[in-house]
Amino acid sequence: MYFMDEPATLNEKVTSICYHCGEYCKEDALRFDEHEFCCEGCANVYDILKASDLCRYYTIEGTQGISPDKSFYNEKFDYLDDPATAGKLIEFTDGKMSRINWTIPKMHCSSCIWLLENLSRINPAIRGAVVNFPEKSVRVTFNCNDLKLSELATLLSRIGYEPYISLNDLEKPSENKWNRKRLYKIGIAGFAFGNIMMLSFPEYLDLGQSSEDQRMRLMFNLLNLVLILPVLFYSASEFFVSAWAALKGRYLNIDAPIALAFISVFGTSIYQIGTLSGPGYFDSLAGAVFFMLIGRYFQDKTYASISFNRDYKSYFPIAVTVLEKGKEVRKPVNQLEKEDIIMIRNKELIPADSVLLSEKSYIDYSFVTGEAVPVEISRGETIYAGGRQTGAAITLKVIHKVSQSQLTQLWNNDAFTIKKEDQNKTLAARINRYFSSIVLVIAFSTLLFWLWNGQAETAFNAFATVLLVACPCALLLSSTFTNGNMLALFGRHKLFPKNSHTIERLSHIDAIVFDKTGTLTKSDEAIIQYEGEPLSEKEKYLVRALASQSSHPLSRLLSSHVSSTGSFNLKADTFKEIPGCGSIGEFGKDTIQLGSAQWLGGEAKLQPNASQVWVNVNDTLKGVFTVQSQYRADLKESVKRLQDEGYETYLLSGDNPTDEQYLTHVFGDSARLHFNQKPYDKLQFIQRLQTQGGRKVLMIGDGLNDAGALMQSDVGMAVSDDTNNFSPACDAIIEGDKLSQLPSYVKLARSGQLIIKLSFAVSLLYNITGVSFAITGELSPVIAAILMPLSSITIVSFTTIASALAVRKNLKTDKDHVNSFRQSV
Repeated sequence: MYFMDEPATLNEKVTSICYHCGEYCKEDALRFDEHEFCCEGCANVYDILKASDLCRYYTIEGTQGISPDKSFYNEKFDYLDDPATAGKLIEFTDGKMSRINWTIPKMHCSSCIWLLENLSRINPAIRGAVVNFPEKSVRVTFNCNDLKLSELATLLSRIGYEPYISLNDLEKPSENKWNRKRLYKIGIAGFAFGNIMMLSFPEYLDLGQSSEDQRMRLMFNLLNLVLILPVLFYSASEFFVSAWAALKGRYLNIDAPIALAFISVFGTSIYQIGTLSGPGYFDSLAGAVFFMLIGRYFQDKTYASISFNRDYKSYFPIAVTVLEKGKEVRKPVNQLEKEDIIMIRNKELIPADSVLLSEKSYIDYSFVTGEAVPVEISRGETIYAGGRQTGAAITLKVIHKVSQSQLTQLWNNDAFTIKKEDQNKTLAARINRYFSSIVLVIAFSTLLFWLWNGQAETAFNAFATVLLVACPCALLLSSTFTNGNMLALFGRHKLFPKNSHTIERLSHIDAIVFDKTGTLTKSDEAIIQYEGEPLSEKEKYLVRALASQSSHPLSRLLSSHVSSTGSFNLKADTFKEIPGCGSIGEFGKDTIQLGSAQWLGGEAKLQPNASQVWVNVNDTLKGVFTVQSQYRADLKESVKRLQDEGYETYLLSGDNPTDEQYLTHVFGDSARLHFNQKPYDKLQFIQRLQTQGGRKVLMIGDGLNDAGALMQSDVGMAVSDDTNNFSPACDAIIEGDKLSQLPSYVKLARSGQLIIKLSFAVSLLYNITGVSFAITGELSPVIAAILMPLSSITIVSFTTIASALAVRKNLKTDKDHVNSFRQSV
C-alpha cells in the first residue's frame, strides 16, 4: 500500500472537484498537497505519480484520472503467482524478462495512454509498455525476477487501471468485441431529432394564434425540452467531457468550440421558451448532435480501416525454410501451420512460437526485451517468436501460427529504433494547438458584432454555427486518411512502409545509399568456380555444412552449389559468424573457416563482377570460391533515373573492389563507390552524409550486416527476396524484384504529400465557406452540423481517387523511362 507523506485533513461540508478523477467530492474533500480529492484512492494515485515525477499527467489533453476500485484488496491477484496460471497469461518469457498483454477496460483517453506507457518510471522492473488504444490493451515487458505478475496487476489497479483477467477467455476463441456506446448515442440523438421536428410542425407552419393553440405550442415546447435533455447530457457528453478535461489542462482542444456551441444553442432556446419569445432551436441542437456523432462514427470507421487493413502478410514478404520429408522447402511465414518443422539459420528470426528439436540453441531476444545477451535454450523448450538465432542452424516444431501481434509489435517496438518522428510537429498537433483559439476568436467577434447591432437572436445563432461549421475534423482526416490510403497502395505494389511517417520522410530524401551483396545482386543466382587445392569429399561436405548454417547471400549460394558424394553425418559443434569477415565452425575434430582474403590470409584476386570466399580447413588455406554475382534487372536504368532527378547515389560494399569497373559504369563516378566497408564503416558514412552534407539519406540493405546503417539513416529500407532476413531496424521492406521501381516509389511518396496538401486545401475551403455564411447569421446550426460529415466524405473520396491516379501515373512513368532508356542504348 502507498501512504501519503503527511496526514490528510478533512474539510467538512466542502463541495469541490477531485484533482485526480474530476468527479465532484459529494460530502467531504480529502485535502493533500494543496489539492482536494474525493477519496483516499485518488489521493494515493496522485502520491504515486508525484513520487515518480509523473505529475505532467495532469496537463495532458483529455486528462481524467480513474479512481481505484473501492473493492480492491491486497491479496486479490495472488493467484497469478501460480506457475500454471501465469503460463496461460504470459505471452513471452526467457526466465528473466517476461511480456504480458492485458485488457484495460477503463482506458479512455490520451492521458491514459501516456500514464500506462510511463509505467517504467513508477517501477524500474518494468522495462516498457505499449498501448493498443483501439483494443483497450497494454503490452508490458518486465523483469519477472524483480516484479511478480501479481505485483504488476496490483500496481495497475492502484493507479486506477485494473486489468480484466478471465482465464476462461483463454480456453476459447476470442469474440469480436466492439463498443456500441456511440451507436446508442446516435440512436437517441436521431430519435429526439425526428420527434422534435414532428412536434415543431405548428411552429414551422405558423398555424393558429388562439389561446388553445398557444397552450399546444407551450406543451410541444416542453415536450421538446424533455426530449433534448438526454441528447445534451448523454449523446453529447463526450464533447463536454473532452473539452472540460482540456480546460483543466489549461488549453483548448477541438471539442471546446463544439461544446460551447451546444451550450449556446441550448441557452438561447431556454431563454426563448422561458420568455415566450419563441420555440427555441431544440430541433437544430438535436440535429447538430446527431450529425456530429455520425461524422465522428464515420471517422472512427475510417481510422479503423486505416489501422487494420494490413496484417502481417502485408508487412512481411519473407519465407522460412520448412523441412518436408528431409528436403528443404521455402514457405511464406503466413502459411506456417502447427507441427511444421522449420530450419532457422544464424541471424534469422523465429517467426512463430516453436519447440526446439535440436540439442541446444542460443537465442537473442534483444528485439523483444532489449537484453542483448543470448539465452541458452535446450531441447524441448519453447522459443518465442521474435527471437533471433545466434550460432549453428537449428530445427524447431511450430506450436502456434504466426500472429499479427507477434511480428507487427516487434517491428513497431520503439525501444530498438531511433525515433525519427517528432509528434509535436505533426499536422494534428499544430491544428490542435492553434485552430480552436482562432475559431473562438472568430466566433466571439461575430457574437459581439451582432450584439452591438442590437440583433441578439442573430448573434447567438451566428455564434453557434461558426463554432459548429469550423470543426477541424475534416482537416485532421486529410492527413490521416491520405497517409493510410498511401500505406495500402504501397503495400499493394510490394513496398511495405512501417508507418505514415516513413512515407513523409521518403518524400524528403535527397541521397540514396545502396548495399551490394543481396541488395543490388540477386541472392539466388550466380556463377561459382573453385580455384586451389582440390577438396576431398569430406572437405566439400564441411564447406556445405558450414555454409548452410549462415543466412548470408554468399553462404546460401555456396550451400546450394557445393555437393559431396560421401556419406558423412557431422553436425556443427560450434559455429560463429563474424560480420564483415566470415564464419567458422567445428565439426568433430575438424575446424573449417569461410570468409574474406583479408581475414584468412589469402591473396585477393580481383575479377570483374565477382566476390571471393576463401576456404581454410584445419588451419590450412585450401583455395577460393569465385562467385560471379548476377545483378538485378534494370539496375543501370534505375540508378540513372534517380541521378537525373537530382538524387545523390552511393554504394557501400563489404567486398573487395572486384566489380568497380562495372559499378562505375552504373553509378557514373568511382568516387561514389566504397568497398571493404565493415558494418560500423557504413554507419559512419551515413552519419557524415547527414551531418557534414546535410543530406536526407535513404539506406537500402539486406538487413543482415546493415542494421546500424539502416537505423542511422532517415529511411532504412530492407530488401527481402525469399530469405528470413527481416530486421526491426528498418523503416520499410521492399521485395527484391521491385527494386527497379524505386524511382517510382519515391515519386509516389512525393505525390502523397501533394495530395495531403490538396485535401487540406479542400477541407479548409469547406471551413472558410461555412464560416463566411455562419458569421452573417444565415446558416442554421443543423446545416452547419451536416457540413462536417459531408466534408469528411468529400475528403475520403478525393483522396481515394487522387491516390489511385498518382499510382497509375507513376507506375506508367516508370515503365516509359525504362523502355526509353533501353531504346536509347
